[in-house]
Amino acid sequence: MRAQTVDVRQSAGRILCCTIFRPGGKKLLSKGHTLSSDDVRVLETEGMQQVWVTELEDGEIPEDQAVLEIATRLGCGAVEVRAASGGRANLIATADSCLLVDEDLLKQINCTASLVIATGSNFSFAAAGQRIATIKSAPFAVSANEIEAMAGMLQERGNVLQARPIHDPQVAVLYADPVHGDRARQLFENIMRQRLGNFAAQPNFVLVSVEDEHAISRALTHLMKARPTLILIASTTAPQGPDDVIGRAMVRAGASFERFLAPVEPGSLMLLGYKDDVPIVSAPGCYRSTKKNVLDIVLPPLLARYRMTGWEVAALGHGGLLS
Repeated sequence: MRAQTVDVRQSAGRILCCTIFRPGGKKLLSKGHTLSSDDVRVLETEGMQQVWVTELEDGEIPEDQAVLEIATRLGCGAVEVRAASGGRANLIATADSCLLVDEDLLKQINCTASLVIATGSNFSFAAAGQRIATIKSAPFAVSANEIEAMAGMLQERGNVLQARPIHDPQVAVLYADPVHGDRARQLFENIMRQRLGNFAAQPNFVLVSVEDEHAISRALTHLMKARPTLILIASTTAPQGPDDVIGRAMVRAGASFERFLAPVEPGSLMLLGYKDDVPIVSAPGCYRSTKKNVLDIVLPPLLARYRMTGWEVAALGHGGLLS
C-alpha cells in the first residue's frame, strides 16, 4: 500500500487517505472511503483538484472487510456485530449478559501488527444494547494472510468472548443473625435489592434464621426446593471460614466448598460452595454498603448460570483491590 497525491479525475477506485470537509466545516467524505465516479464529480464540484489516496496491493484486503471477517468469529451468545466507519467494528450485547473473556487468546490476537481488539472485563455485567468489544484495524488495508491466520486461530481455539445471557434469574436470600434473623433483614434488605437490581435481578425467595448450624441448614434445604439460580447468605457476623456456623450448616445441607478466601478487597472472606450445581455464597461484611466489593464481581457469572471455579476466584487478584 502506497499513499500518493493524484489528480481528482484519476482518483476513482482508490482509497481516500484523509477526511475531506466542505468550507463550512461539514464532513464531505471520510478517511478510508473508496472513491466512486460520483464522488469524483462531487469533489470537482467542490473545486478540489488533487486528493491524497492509496490503493490496495496484491495480498491486501480493505480495512472494513478485515475487521468484519474477524468480528463475526470473535464472540458467541447474545452478541451482534455492527460495522463502523474507519476500519472498525463493534460487538453489542443483545440481552442483559455476563461477559466471559479468554484473556490469553485476546493477548495473542492483539500481538498482531494489523488489528487490535478491546473488550469489557471478564465476568463484567453488560446491559442489553451495550458495546462489549471493539475491533480496529491498521489504516486502509490489512494483509490477507494475517487475517486468514487470525481466523484459523479463532476456529481452533474458540471465541475470544461470550455474552452469556442473564435470563430470569431466581435469587434466594437467607438473612442470618445470632439473635434474630429479622435483624439481618432489616439491616441488609434495601442494599441487597439495590445490588441485585444492578444486574437485572431481585430477591425471589427470602428466609430469615438465627445463626445456628441446624437452623441455617434447614433454611438452606428449604430454599433449595425452589431450585434458585443462586443462594446468598447475608449474615450480620463475620464468619471465619468453612468451620464456622455458616460453613458447617452448608455441609450439613449437602453443599461442597469450591473456594474460601478471595483475593479481592473488600470481600476477601467470601465462601463459595455448590449444592446440586446451585451456588451458595457467603460474603461477610459485603451486604452493609453499596460500595463495590467481591459480590459485584461474582454475581454476573453466577446469575448467568456459569459455574465459577476456585481457580477463577483465585485469578481475581489482578485488579482485586477495589478501594
